[in-house]
Amino acid sequence: MSNPFDLTGQVAIVTGGNGGIGLGIAKGLAGAGASVAIAGRDAAKNASAVAGIEAAGGTAIPLEVDVVDEGSVAAMTAATLDRFGRIDILVANAGINNRKPPEDYTLAEWREIIDINLTGTFVCATAVHPAFREAGHGKIITIGSMLSLFGGAIAGPYSASKGGVVQLTKSLAVAWAPHGIQVNSILPGFIDTDLTRAGRIKTPEMFARIESDTPAGRWGIPDDLAGLAVFLASSASDFVTGTAIPVDGGYSAQM
Repeated sequence: MSNPFDLTGQVAIVTGGNGGIGLGIAKGLAGAGASVAIAGRDAAKNASAVAGIEAAGGTAIPLEVDVVDEGSVAAMTAATLDRFGRIDILVANAGINNRKPPEDYTLAEWREIIDINLTGTFVCATAVHPAFREAGHGKIITIGSMLSLFGGAIAGPYSASKGGVVQLTKSLAVAWAPHGIQVNSILPGFIDTDLTRAGRIKTPEMFARIESDTPAGRWGIPDDLAGLAVFLASSASDFVTGTAIPVDGGYSAQM
């Protein structure tokens, strides 16, 4: 019996795959056999991530991309097809945050967060759709957040963008199911990354409560996302679409 979680011969693009959650997922996909395009704005970080995957025996390439630039995303897609001849998986992970009370955001700051987190997800998904539709299959994994479920007093634009990501995920799943494409979202809980470390410095009193409030009793790490990503990228999830699954140590399950 074949292994439904085996990704050998498949090709994944991971935006924002050069660090944090994106890199944890990219390493998991590569470990399951996929070739991975690490796509991000920082060329040096892209190269470092690729080197780490290759050192572990995986196959990866670095690609520079701006996810809100349609031309840049089209070039990312074309480069992946040129190198590997196919695309099977997209992990739309690129995202930013900027923590402050809602009244303190400028409109430019609001737009930047919405554009990268939500519009960027849409641009990347629609860019890979033609290749997926031609192949008759494809897996798209979007990255939501606990703030897709809860309000964030100092993360209004981020919360709005991640709530939008979940609704976009459902809409794409419904629209593209007839094409053999599954679209699902991962909702990370409190994961120890550069992004959350910055938040700990800005609001230490809030972040000090997180560990004690998480039933698992710890912060997550990027590798905690890898298993679910492999499942959602593999044939094991062919009848799973339109879902949003928390990976949060039980945080969202409690009162």
